[in-house]
Amino acid sequence: MATDLDGTALRTDGTVSPRTVTAFGKVEESGAVLVFVTGRPPRWMGEVAGAVRHHGLAICANGALIYDLHTERIVESHLIAVDVLAEVVDQLRANVSDLVFSVEYEVGFAHESDFLLGGLDKQARAVRVDSVTTRPCAKLLALHPAMDVDELQATVHELVGHLVTATHSSRRGLIEMSAQGVTKASALAALAAQHQIKPSEAIAFGDMPNDLPMLSWAGRSYAVANAHPAVLAAVDHVTAANDDDGVAQVIERLYG
Repeated sequence: MATDLDGTALRTDGTVSPRTVTAFGKVEESGAVLVFVTGRPPRWMGEVAGAVRHHGLAICANGALIYDLHTERIVESHLIAVDVLAEVVDQLRANVSDLVFSVEYEVGFAHESDFLLGGLDKQARAVRVDSVTTRPCAKLLALHPAMDVDELQATVHELVGHLVTATHSSRRGLIEMSAQGVTKASALAALAAQHQIKPSEAIAFGDMPNDLPMLSWAGRSYAVANAHPAVLAAVDHVTAANDDDGVAQVIERLYG
């Protein structure tokens, strides 16, 4: 079983409800494999790791990083090379005005001075840099102050989709780019193969466009009721919203 975190298994305030923690335990007790598949970087996984007693693996940064929750270490990386990173930034700057950038490394985070930090990064120790293209990164993020995020994603894909994989997971104009071909689905498929799990045997939960590849790959897909319209249209089933423990409700039926 695979689930996204923010907006899906986690409540809007970012916490894991006691009901959801208990439900995750039922999955593991059944002998099934539980995987968290998230856009979050590993540095945002501490609270989640503690809530699940540091069990299992997490697919982080939209598939770019595989993180062992027990040891709290990255065990696999798929990074954007420096030359690709530089070309992507150059192409986007030349064609989309007012974009600002940040980068997620295996360890740490850096941003240009005009990049407005949001979410958990407001409390993070992020480094301001003059250039985000100095070393390989797990994720390149591009923020626009005004564009609709779906429109921005389409524009970014058209300009640099041959170089990176672009998606988004928030309501603001923030695009997340991974190395070409790296998605939640690519990482989950590789992990499933290691455990001899077929796509038809997999169950996945999500809420935002960055979850679409994973939801398409899994044999049974669920969206929470608060999901993006494109996700609601793509899944097999819709469960209750994240704040109503929608993921836990399904787990209780399947593994109760």
